Amino acid sequence: MPLSPDEANRFAVLLENNAEPLAARWSELIGAGLRGRLSSSEVLRQTRDLRGAFHQALAAGATEVTDDAAGELRAQLSELSTNRARQGFSSTETAISVYGLKDAMLEVLDGIDDAATLRDYVAFSNFVDRAALFTFDSYVRVREALISDQAEQLLELSTPVVKLWEGVVAVPLVGTLDSARAQVVMERLLQTLVDTSSPYAIIDITGVPAVDTQVAQHILKTVVAARLMGADCIISGIRPQIAQTIVALGIEFGDIATKASLADALRYVLNKTSKRPVR
Repeated sequence: MPLSPDEANRFAVLLENNAEPLAARWSELIGAGLRGRLSSSEVLRQTRDLRGAFHQALAAGATEVTDDAAGELRAQLSELSTNRARQGFSSTETAISVYGLKDAMLEVLDGIDDAATLRDYVAFSNFVDRAALFTFDSYVRVREALISDQAEQLLELSTPVVKLWEGVVAVPLVGTLDSARAQVVMERLLQTLVDTSSPYAIIDITGVPAVDTQVAQHILKTVVAARLMGADCIISGIRPQIAQTIVALGIEFGDIATKASLADALRYVLNKTSKRPVR
């Protein structure tokens, strides 16, 4: 049940009159849950800021976290979620930082056992619960954004295009080649071919654990795209197991040159571009 304006006002007074004891006890409860991963002074500063935001929202008549009067409180909770997500704290550890206010407030009310105070505390507890849920939602959004950014960065790092020789570039693939990664590989390879004016590209699949029909299709599309840019592609890293799998699946590479190792592929390209055979 939501807070009534009178209940909000009464708890605003309690938050104001017990400011330091509440913040101190609240920070102790949070510190125990975080197991020393934040300094005591940092935790105390955060609880003081949050206590002030709760007081401001309740004093302004907020009965729900979504009320306009709770705008500063939402901002403080969002900042807490962002910082905790970036510092590597879990969602539970972040939510506990808000739930701790309930225990701290209960100790302030200790000894007052009339029914009206109990009803007030239940309503206040629900208000804190909704604030914690808002914090959790904010944490999840920030965390998902961080994971998405990290995944994109890892994707970029896992698809390098290197220049092996004048006019020869290579794409050493490691790991599974899915549709998203295949698109990145194609884009980076084509851009490198334009930047270096290289007529040859080696796609090395030594680090690809298995080649199935889907992986082969991704490789063939990359080769076709490179040919449209005027570059010939050589596929290297064809191990015996992969060769057997390709034959069993009936995959046809057509006139695309294939080699067992990256060294063989580079030697093949140099033989085509030089007058003397490379040994």
